[in-house]
Amino acid sequence: MSEPMRFEFLSHTADAKFRAYGRNLEEAVANAALAMVSLMWDYEKIESRGKETIELRSRSLEGLLVKFLTEILYLLEVKGFLLGRVEAIEIIQPISVQSEETGAGEYVLKALLVGDNHPERYEMISEVKAATYNEFRLEIGPEGVELEMVVDM
Repeated sequence: MSEPMRFEFLSHTADAKFRAYGRNLEEAVANAALAMVSLMWDYEKIESRGKETIELRSRSLEGLLVKFLTEILYLLEVKGFLLGRVEAIEIIQPISVQSEETGAGEYVLKALLVGDNHPERYEMISEVKAATYNEFRLEIGPEGVELEMVVDM
């Protein structure tokens, strides 16, 4: 049995646009991260030499997903961290009552990223400057999740 498609690139005039797929929201978001980094390096070649734990909050799901991809770019810029895989990811939906996990009306994303902090070991293909809200589309249905985004190159 073949592995389901994780992501595909779509036509875009100036930047890069991709569509990520998943059986659920978390899987689609993890695949969106792999789509973005695949524009910069071959994530399948990244050795598992380090881990980064992140926790992000946002009042909108769209904002949370853009923050997640921006955090991956930040880890590259500040720590030289190249993502190889998303080992674990959890998205907590907002609730009306404030708790320790979520503030009132906030989405929370927790993820464990695995990769390498030595970018000099790998061939860099190009540079993604930013994750954007441009042409953002999220579709959640009974067959799974599709997430489309544009990133600035």
